[in-house]
Amino acid sequence: MTVQKNTEFGLKLQGVPKKERREQASYFLNVVSLTKFANSLPKELSGGMKQRVAIARALASEPKILLMDEPFGALDIHTKESMHEFMIDLWQRTNITIFMITHDVEEAVFLSNRIYALGARPGTVRKEMAINLPERTHTVKRNARFHDYRDELMELMRSHGQEAIAGVA
Repeated sequence: MTVQKNTEFGLKLQGVPKKERREQASYFLNVVSLTKFANSLPKELSGGMKQRVAIARALASEPKILLMDEPFGALDIHTKESMHEFMIDLWQRTNITIFMITHDVEEAVFLSNRIYALGARPGTVRKEMAINLPERTHTVKRNARFHDYRDELMELMRSHGQEAIAGVA
């Protein structure tokens, strides 16, 4: 399927009329900056672009919460950083609640307003942290408060054997 058809897929399953699903999918392809690639096939896209198509497809159904499980784990560092900035922009533009599971502590601190450190079996919440940082751009990673959050989470993970971190934006 093309990027457009892929983005429309969930809406088609919900029985949304063709014209409406095309408009809605087109809108969210614009939100994720992929309008120019609407007629492209997945094999013609980069890893980051494929992730953005998946996000557009999920957003097209207008969920109240976007759930993401290790969404950027397979991406190279440059694409990952680009996707982080994209997610901050997306969150600010749509105001949707995003719940993300990750093992990347810096990713969790950068993207989240609230973090839940999850313990190893049976999957308990070991700690909840509110993250208060200034505007989220790549320069915030040099902020002392960013480092304090990161260090606190790393120490918690070392001492309690945490499996993952759930971040909420």
